[in-house]
Amino acid sequence: MSIIQPKNLLSVPNSSLRIPRLRSKVGVTNQSILFSLVIPTYLEAGNINKIVRILSSLLDETIPGDYELIVVDDNSPDGTWETALSMTSEFPQLQVMRREKERGLSSAVIRGWQNARGRVLGVIDGDLQHPPHILLELLNAIEKGNDLAVASRHVEDGGVSSWSFVRRFLSRGAQLLGLIILPRVTGRVSDPMSGFFMVRRSCLEDITFNPIGYKILLEVLGRGKVEEIAEVGYVFCERQDGESKVSWRHYLDYIRHLLRLRFSSEKVEQLSQRWGFPIGKFIRFGMVGLSGVFVDMAVLYLLSDSNTLALPLTRSKIIAGEIAIFNNFLWNDAWTFADVATKQQGWHQRLKRFLKFNLICLAGLLINVLVLNLVFNFVIPNRYIANLIAIAVATVWNFWVNLKLSWRVTQIK
Repeated sequence: MSIIQPKNLLSVPNSSLRIPRLRSKVGVTNQSILFSLVIPTYLEAGNINKIVRILSSLLDETIPGDYELIVVDDNSPDGTWETALSMTSEFPQLQVMRREKERGLSSAVIRGWQNARGRVLGVIDGDLQHPPHILLELLNAIEKGNDLAVASRHVEDGGVSSWSFVRRFLSRGAQLLGLIILPRVTGRVSDPMSGFFMVRRSCLEDITFNPIGYKILLEVLGRGKVEEIAEVGYVFCERQDGESKVSWRHYLDYIRHLLRLRFSSEKVEQLSQRWGFPIGKFIRFGMVGLSGVFVDMAVLYLLSDSNTLALPLTRSKIIAGEIAIFNNFLWNDAWTFADVATKQQGWHQRLKRFLKFNLICLAGLLINVLVLNLVFNFVIPNRYIANLIAIAVATVWNFWVNLKLSWRVTQIK
């Protein structure tokens, strides 16, 4: 018995996150339109009816028949996607996508854009914290020739309604961090963390995206072919229904996203292909290793210093080294080799990766000591230069063997 899928329920693409070109001379139902607006949702059953009605009324007056709304829901247990789907008979321009296997706001937006027919692509939150009437100003900016129009809280007429000091501090701190790590991307707009914008489709076509978390604008700025940018001020409103989904994990995802963009430039990718060596991953592995040095030194001080716990040096060093290895494993699993780790989730698989990583790093320590002695005694009689060479050799060993043994796809469903 075949299951007939409702006309307005879109299938989820199973391809890479790549925006296709609009095809010409196809069926009438697939003809291009001016504007496609994606509304990513999760647990928004209390808001979806309101926002669809407001957006439809607004756009029916401005560009009637030349737009579509695409709700992309991550299989909300409150039935958000079902509520949206039940409205499609009243609002034929509304389409719904239910994602059961994927999660994340950024990828949800791209999946929606992959199904979109618009020459201009947009995104707006489904919780009414983005004032819908700003869409008209953004659309006007696009029609004036801009490639990207961003709703910003940090320009004239922009702001937030009633954020706490802590939330304001975190928001500004995240923006500053973006300017430090990725200045040429985040510095192009005043509000790089905005989730309310529209962009010409031609700026995103045939580009493979690789986002983390929920800051989709970073991907558009970092990978898109965007030249002219306009900003429109708006006041971020307080949520009226439902609960905020912002957590500490979102801030960590933001940092990971910045670093991924920072080390995924075309030059790095071209060199990686030419040399057959994953340079981007190696750079990330090296940065994680550097963080492990700080962890090792800090723990060693806390355990062995006479002003702290004053434990024996050898015992302190063993504990500090193991904690540093654990720190490095967590970051490598979540960042350096995330493409493999996400395919092998679960504590059993993660424990296997950690045990392999631990053994390889211990072997790397032995190699470090061996190279140090060889270089110092037979090549360069300078202990510090010899130590740097030994560290470099051990780092390459640790990376390459972990790449081949610890983080590899061994089980495919």
